[in-house]
Amino acid sequence: MTEQRFDNYIGGEWVAGSGYSRNINPSDLSDGLGEYAQADAAQVAQAIAAARAAFPSWSVSGIQARADALDKVGSEILARREELGTLLAREEGKTLPEAIGEVGRAGNIFKFFAGECLRLAGEIVPSVRPGVSVEVTREPLGVIGLITPWNFPIAIPAWKIAPALAYGNCVVFKPADLVPGSAWALAEIISRAGFPAGVFNLVMGSGRVVGEAMVGDKRVDGISFTGSVGVGRNIAATCVARGAKVQLEMGGKNPQIILDDADLKVAVELAVQSAFYSTGQRCTASSRLIVTAGIHDRFVEAMAERMRIIRVGHALHSGVDIGPVVSQAQLEQDLGYIDIGRNEGARLVAGGERVRCETEGYFMAPALFADSEADMRISREEIFGPVANVIRVASYEEALALANDTEFGLSAGIATTSLKYANHFKRHAQAGMVMVNLPTAGVDYHVPFGGRKGSSYGPREQGRYAQEFYTTVKTTYIGG
Repeated sequence: MTEQRFDNYIGGEWVAGSGYSRNINPSDLSDGLGEYAQADAAQVAQAIAAARAAFPSWSVSGIQARADALDKVGSEILARREELGTLLAREEGKTLPEAIGEVGRAGNIFKFFAGECLRLAGEIVPSVRPGVSVEVTREPLGVIGLITPWNFPIAIPAWKIAPALAYGNCVVFKPADLVPGSAWALAEIISRAGFPAGVFNLVMGSGRVVGEAMVGDKRVDGISFTGSVGVGRNIAATCVARGAKVQLEMGGKNPQIILDDADLKVAVELAVQSAFYSTGQRCTASSRLIVTAGIHDRFVEAMAERMRIIRVGHALHSGVDIGPVVSQAQLEQDLGYIDIGRNEGARLVAGGERVRCETEGYFMAPALFADSEADMRISREEIFGPVANVIRVASYEEALALANDTEFGLSAGIATTSLKYANHFKRHAQAGMVMVNLPTAGVDYHVPFGGRKGSSYGPREQGRYAQEFYTTVKTTYIGG
């Protein structure tokens, strides 16, 4: 039986790819979601040209039209959240409730930025010179290339596409090659929302072809990328060399501190949520559980007990807590880190093995290590899977120092009932986002998202802070 084919969207038309790639369900390898177009460099250039041609009129278009189009996208996403959530769960592997929640977030993001169209503001300030006034305004940046990862296949595209369009930019969008289905569904909704031809373009395919062609093209004024550290650094170097604006969200090795005075039940639940849900495939996931000595043994025992009731299985089946990892390569990487941890001398407390289910898929039991050292690879490197390790420390001060001893700085959490330690941690944690008695993974869509050090580069994403990347500031002097 021939599977349905899904094309690229360029200049307001659906365009066949130079080839097609099959989209596979990681919960059931016999389940194909269709064949998705693979763009070549010529099609990327075509999409950029379409965006470039549409920019002059779109950039000065009426804000009500922009708001209406974005609101229409958001409304349709929310109305179809169960359908789109099922698609997302099938292609990425997160459980259906998580997938539906992600779709809802994407819809709310478009709704939020529909409102931002009507909240654009500037400043009128006096000049230091008599008879002169000064206006400070924001204008769209131009053509924006958006490159998104596989772990949030509709939410991350939404939080890049929506502000780009709201502020008057034109978009060339490349989703992750592993999860084109949710991206295509979003593009199809956008194609019917009232945006002029060329304002939004979808080019699916590999990073080596599509991504590199987009990043290196001088007609692209900015690149927003979420993905691996190595790729992000190469993108930054290319963009800086040609003077393009760049926004990067990359890796994390997020710490979760558990202090002696923490509520044990709260600490265990937030650690399980941070480390293992969404199969640990979140840049905000916590794989470093830094636990003070007084609660350490009880915490490890309680974690092991809690992990016994975690159900791993098909993402669409009811009662499943954790779905499969996204691909064979990711599964091999995760299992490889189990061997690395053991060889380094850490103690595997629970999990870490392949799980056999009714269907053939990339299933793995979440793993917890204890007796870990801060210099082990499992304590330093981002695993991006359901693997966490517990590191024992003597005091809050040691815990804080260890939490900050990383090249990354995205999210950091603390479990404590002490206002003193909570307030100190909020100020001294070297991370862009701090969580107190909450999982490190789980953020709102209307406030800034981003980190420090090797985790992020450039302006923040989401909320009103998104304008820092998607607009450029103009200062106008007016004489009498």
